[in-house]
Amino acid sequence: MAVQQKNKDSIIIRDLLSHLLVTPDEDGKLMNDVEIADKIIGQLIAGYDTASTTITFILKYLAEHPHFYDEVFKEQMEIAKSKEPGQSLNWRDIQQMRYTWHVACEAMRLAPPAPLAFKEALTDFTFAGFTIPKGWKTCWSVHSTHKNPAFFPNPEKFDPTRFAGDGPLPFTFVPFGGGPRMCPGKEYARLVILVFVHNLVTRFKWSKLIPNDKIIFKPVPFPEGGLPICLHPHKN
Repeated sequence: MAVQQKNKDSIIIRDLLSHLLVTPDEDGKLMNDVEIADKIIGQLIAGYDTASTTITFILKYLAEHPHFYDEVFKEQMEIAKSKEPGQSLNWRDIQQMRYTWHVACEAMRLAPPAPLAFKEALTDFTFAGFTIPKGWKTCWSVHSTHKNPAFFPNPEKFDPTRFAGDGPLPFTFVPFGGGPRMCPGKEYARLVILVFVHNLVTRFKWSKLIPNDKIIFKPVPFPEGGLPICLHPHKN
């Protein structure tokens, strides 16, 4: 990742690590090694692990549900046919990938790439009969939220149509969190996921080589066997 730092005479291009090493805060203080390591690890997890986890489970569920793959293929081929040879995708193309994004959302509902989060109570409050004092750290489960049958009937079933129309109620689907502190990388993740799926689906269909691969958590969900697949190129 590169960072642009402007001064009076020039624009200096630095990688993120260099920027963190030499850029002081408003008091002129540099970050220490632990703070820098924390931010770098955060970037790696937030910018890579989450998107790759989501893509992994999109491949898993589309291999298990060929009729949903067919709908994604149809949508992506319509976009591909609208492009000139060698022409890249643009932002308008991404906005047309509605059904594909529904598939991605359902994959994130069943296998959220960030399975939990922490918050600090700003005031005393009571929830479900439990009193949480001000200042306590609370952990909320994305898994439990996404599997609530009151909002997602038959919650273990993979069904992208849940996201058609107005989609789920606010704060029932929270892979990126919610409210004013929602993950700022949501649109970046959507772009990475949809571009990858487009380039894969328009070239290949695939099948799983381990039919009943178990899902483990370390801490993000991951197929125990790594989800090996066999790619089947389209004839055309």
